[in-house]
Amino acid sequence: MLVDMPLDRLREYRPDPEEPADFDAFWKQTLDDAAGSPIDARFEPYDARLATVDVQDVTFAGWGGQPVKAWLLLPRHRSGPLPVVVQYIGYNGGRGIPYEWLTWSAAGYAHLVMDNRGQGGGGKTVADTADIAPDGHGSSSPGFLTRGIEDPYRHYYRRLITDAVRAVDAAKASPDVDPTRVAVIGGSQGGGLALAVAGLRDDLSAAIADVPFLCHYRRASQITDNGPYAEIGRWLKGHRFEVEKAMATLSYFDAVNFAARADCPAWFSVALMDNVCPPSTVVAAFHRYGGPAQLEVFPYNGHEGGAEYDVPRKLGALASVFGPS
Repeated sequence: MLVDMPLDRLREYRPDPEEPADFDAFWKQTLDDAAGSPIDARFEPYDARLATVDVQDVTFAGWGGQPVKAWLLLPRHRSGPLPVVVQYIGYNGGRGIPYEWLTWSAAGYAHLVMDNRGQGGGGKTVADTADIAPDGHGSSSPGFLTRGIEDPYRHYYRRLITDAVRAVDAAKASPDVDPTRVAVIGGSQGGGLALAVAGLRDDLSAAIADVPFLCHYRRASQITDNGPYAEIGRWLKGHRFEVEKAMATLSYFDAVNFAARADCPAWFSVALMDNVCPPSTVVAAFHRYGGPAQLEVFPYNGHEGGAEYDVPRKLGALASVFGPS
């Protein structure tokens, strides 16, 4: 697949949402349960041997009160609390090592990089957070999309999205962070998580979602055989009579539905030759976004999207909501 839809059709693509009637109640109960555990954010100095950046090794209580790791990077020469960028990581990656994440602290911001529970086994970056799931799950194909697909209360992304929401609370708990100026950012899975958090919180300054994953699962699983969406197709190939049940579960974790509930300014990107997160799935979330949103289109790129070449656009976006750093 080189092109999902031509750009003129993408500009008009607004599929009917697949949204469960109890979507809001489900997430209210989930986050209310999580709030029963103190955030217990701990910030330990980490000797990264950097002259201009201070690094802290962070642990906070995520879903079920379970420990989640993160990095907090801070400009060394700072005066007073800083705006913070909370970053979520792509599929099968993790927080990695601090040297991979120097852009935002170099720009003058605090930068919290959240780990992915149970991931980091095959991505570019490694993870240090276990996925402790006492409820377990039924059959699944390799990967994370079908873990608990038989029941939304047991699904893997219920835990990871809860971690992502709690990561904002962890960032706000730092004395080096201005809790009134928080942006969430990520690419691929990280972009989907940023949209989820934007839809579940009302205290964000901005969301930046690059080529976001976790969007419009039914179409994605039908038009690309590339991972991770291919995990759904593999599972359904065996579970022939459970298509609607599976899609109903996944709808609780669809960034299209979270986007409709978000109201902070957002910046999206889409790559028209992306066969990992097909562009129609991205624009489905963009068109349903509840707040002001802009879309950057990369016509000849795949899942890399704008890559580092797109950093100036994001710096401009953050400056527009945070003010000069």
